[in-house]
Amino acid sequence: MSEGRSRHVIIAPSILSADFTRLSAELADVAAAGAEWVHVDVMDGHFVPNITLGPLIVAAVRRCTDRVVDVHLMIEPADPYLADFVRAGADIVTVHVEACRHLDRTLAAIRELGAKAGVALNPATPASTIRHVLDRVDLILAMTVNPGFGGQSYLSSVEPKIAELRSMIDGRQIYLEVDGGISSTTVGRVVGAGANVVVAGSAIFGVEDRSAAINSIRTSAATPPNVST
Repeated sequence: MSEGRSRHVIIAPSILSADFTRLSAELADVAAAGAEWVHVDVMDGHFVPNITLGPLIVAAVRRCTDRVVDVHLMIEPADPYLADFVRAGADIVTVHVEACRHLDRTLAAIRELGAKAGVALNPATPASTIRHVLDRVDLILAMTVNPGFGGQSYLSSVEPKIAELRSMIDGRQIYLEVDGGISSTTVGRVVGAGANVVVAGSAIFGVEDRSAAINSIRTSAATPPNVST
């Protein structure tokens, strides 16, 4: 699964910024524009200060697209709901290290359910917190905003951690994803640090021409600057 340091970057539009009154058309639009994944942000009003959606919307997304459905659970606890999201059609289920008391067990459970297992880290959470569960992980998500709301500004302070995570997982079949404030202006920095999957919400769904938006992000990702640790 790992893309290593290849120039190809997977783009995962976040439906948090989509028009839910025309969700099927929105998903078809970004797929036609070249998006490989669809990112679904699930928030509970407890772990994060916002409430978004649940398995029923994931099931609707699954019916509307053949793209990888990448579900990001910003909920606590996560374990009681893992099976619901996998049954709904999630290909990848990502949980937060901060929300899981028994992270190793949670990641193993996601794989046993038949999905890929992801682990997310908030901006202030060190990379070392997941060092001992890498054998359970298919994806690492480094948050470049504090989770809870779309449309926030990108935190460049996370870039050294992205580079550290890349060093930790080189040689492993693990995606390194980033989420938060990603646009054609910021994507080069996270790719330069080592990311190979980028989540973008308003930068894609917030403009009329989604193909131009995705092409702009992809072009900027193809020539990343060097980001030091």
